[in-house]
Amino acid sequence: MASRNQFAQFRNKIIALAMLGVLTLASVLPAQAYALDEPAPLPTLPEFVETVKDGNPNALRGVYVAGVMASPIAQQPMGNPGYVSDAGNAVTQFSMASEAGNIGLLAHNYLAGADFFQLQVGNVITLVYGDGRTQSFIVADLQHYQALSPLSPYSSFKDLETGTVLDVEQLFHRVYRGGFHLTLQTCIENEGNPTWGRLFVIATPVNDRLSGPVNVAYTDV
Repeated sequence: MASRNQFAQFRNKIIALAMLGVLTLASVLPAQAYALDEPAPLPTLPEFVETVKDGNPNALRGVYVAGVMASPIAQQPMGNPGYVSDAGNAVTQFSMASEAGNIGLLAHNYLAGADFFQLQVGNVITLVYGDGRTQSFIVADLQHYQALSPLSPYSSFKDLETGTVLDVEQLFHRVYRGGFHLTLQTCIENEGNPTWGRLFVIATPVNDRLSGPVNVAYTDV
């Protein structure tokens, strides 16, 4: 039987791989993958809801911030907490955050994650469920960390504001555990290194209730 210490080491490795998963593809993609086309105008929230809802009341299907982003939400394959979608502007729901009782959304910094850098304290983030209901969060904190060993699954992380160094489990606890909240995670590119650091956007719920389906107003022309 595995010892508690062995189990803890295994879990720490899983957490570490998940925390690094956002960067896995970024480090091997060719440079042209970073070239961005002229962005299309963002839809209104009601228009966006219509494009992502599928009738499933229990599944998150989209994330919306007025003037910033309108992204569908992909799910991680079972048993693969390091998976991050590379499909268009999709973000990925982080299964280990769900296990901790919170909501985590991951994205590559050369795709939807680029929008995370535009978020500011006070912005309202709206999540869309498959049945069209919405839940709103307000950005409360932006946290930036340097990965001290960017390519290692056991890297420690330095808080760029306080200088505090955390191991990967401590960082996971800080950004994904605690009272109910939403965390958006992407990577920080610096000094030519796409795995240099991490950005976490922490948002707290506006209220505890889900809003009813958002209806599109149709007019005759």
